Amino acid sequence: MPEVFHALGLHMHQPLGNLVALNNSSERWEAKQILWCYDRVTRMLDRYWDVARLHLSFSGTLLKQLEDPGLRDTFSDVVDIADFMHRYRCANIEFVGSGLYHPVYPLTPPADWDAQTDWWKGLGRHLLGRDTFNGFWPPEMGFCMEMIPMLARHGFKYVLVDAIYLKPKREMRWEELRYRPYRARYGGAEIIVVPRDRDLSNAQLSGLDPGWFQNEVLERTKHCDFPALVTTWTDGENGGWFRTAEVEGGFWGFFYQPILERYRAGTLGFTPIHISEYLRRFPPTEEVEVHRGAWNTEQQWGGDFTQWTGSLLQKKGWDEVRRTSDYYWQVKKTFDQSESKLTNADEVRQLLVRAYDHLLTAETSCNFYWGSRWVHRSFDDLEQTYHLLDTAKAKMETGPPE
Repeated sequence: MPEVFHALGLHMHQPLGNLVALNNSSERWEAKQILWCYDRVTRMLDRYWDVARLHLSFSGTLLKQLEDPGLRDTFSDVVDIADFMHRYRCANIEFVGSGLYHPVYPLTPPADWDAQTDWWKGLGRHLLGRDTFNGFWPPEMGFCMEMIPMLARHGFKYVLVDAIYLKPKREMRWEELRYRPYRARYGGAEIIVVPRDRDLSNAQLSGLDPGWFQNEVLERTKHCDFPALVTTWTDGENGGWFRTAEVEGGFWGFFYQPILERYRAGTLGFTPIHISEYLRRFPPTEEVEVHRGAWNTEQQWGGDFTQWTGSLLQKKGWDEVRRTSDYYWQVKKTFDQSESKLTNADEVRQLLVRAYDHLLTAETSCNFYWGSRWVHRSFDDLEQTYHLLDTAKAKMETGPPE
């Protein structure tokens, strides 16, 4: 029998400002359910600290909301956000990095990838209490090989990818493509790609019986002649399976805790593990490439990014994002070349920082996910970006008033 390990991950994400928007609408109950999801995680792990091995990815747009004192005060009657964030810092959870404004990296200008990633790392270190993040969760699982040098530059050791996008350099069996990490190289840089089992992840998202999952994992890995890593990863606060106030009938009480009880009793047949521990014990040596793609959404296949690019307005939005990014970097280059000569350099620098923040905000995947309905949000931030850049440019040309 092969050694079989299970790496379970949850992705926590809310569009920027969404929790307050729900509170100010008729959907405050939904906001309360979402916040209970975040509060529930460490409470569900308390009794299983010795065997639970959980991974979490927090979007930067969610972390920014959870950090906001105003939001904490608004929902103080629902949950103590400061308390559950402190519990996260102390928990045995492997947090993975992401992008600050939840961008679909392959669709956004590569010139902005470093900032989206580095700014998330700063916020993640501050709120989650980790000095380093070994893994990376690409927002919407949007990945392309061109990202590898950037991820390696920021110190990430592995990245999650959908197993269906692996491009092997030899003929591989079905189970090899799903249950074994590999190395991938691009532009002289290297990272480990960890395949996510799409079928089992879909089951995890919508409700599953622990006995069915146990049998399915063992059946799927029975022909593995290597230590198998079964990786399942889904949203962690969407749908009644996660949001239900009746914990015993949801993900944690009905599925996850029984799985851990079976492991403690020695009857599970596979071992919960953190990905970093698996990679330390079984470092991959074989190399693959990865096709460009994202995870499936609703009725859309993720390989063509139609969910974010399918309408005319979505396409126009991405065109404007790219043009605005080019303009930012032109103005930034001018500033870098003339900074030492400017008497108002601090003022101009602040304008550039504000402009760039608006640009990165415009790149959030949520602006494009909902067809044409939210693209106007991207345009609003791009207009602010242009205004601030034009102002900065004018101040560099004229200098401060006498």
